[in-house]
Amino acid sequence: MAELTTPISEGEIEKLRAGDVVYLNGLLVVARDKAHARLLELLSRGQPPPIELKGLAVYHAGPVAVKVDGWRILSMGPTTSSRFEAKAVELAHKAGVRLIIGKGGLNPEATSRLRQAKAIYASYPGGVGALPAKSVIKVVKVEWLDLGLPEALWLVEVRRFGPLLISVDLHGGDLYLEVKRKVEENRLRILGLGPRRQP
Repeated sequence: MAELTTPISEGEIEKLRAGDVVYLNGLLVVARDKAHARLLELLSRGQPPPIELKGLAVYHAGPVAVKVDGWRILSMGPTTSSRFEAKAVELAHKAGVRLIIGKGGLNPEATSRLRQAKAIYASYPGGVGALPAKSVIKVVKVEWLDLGLPEALWLVEVRRFGPLLISVDLHGGDLYLEVKRKVEENRLRILGLGPRRQP
């Protein structure tokens, strides 16, 4: 079990393998579909985003938050990354994001492009929105509240944010693809269409 502190270097990412469990410290960007689209729009116009993303991790989530003497995150469960994987991967290429965190897998084309950006993907357990909120030390800033609280761009400071399961690494490892292959092998074996396992 390892710990990462942002900003994360390419060397640190290269050491990780699919199946590793890590915890994250430092600054974490929290963003969903609309924030990704707006970030990419700014970058395409040559304008700097309101948050420097190089070396950071982007967590795909829409926080539930209240503002009482500053912002407080109540819940921050992951959202399904495949819904906007193309935007997430493009952001890694254009802004130097090193770690994408979400729920569910990415398609093989997205994982290939992610590796080209020298970035990896980690999964956060779904259904436990209160747990990641406990890792938040403070909300550093929030931008684009016009998009609504869940779709705004959040920058939070976290301590031992996790557990994060490295699902896609730089070396060809992809846990979701591996599970799909095993499921298909088992399906064919059950139907009597595949090779039988040796006793």
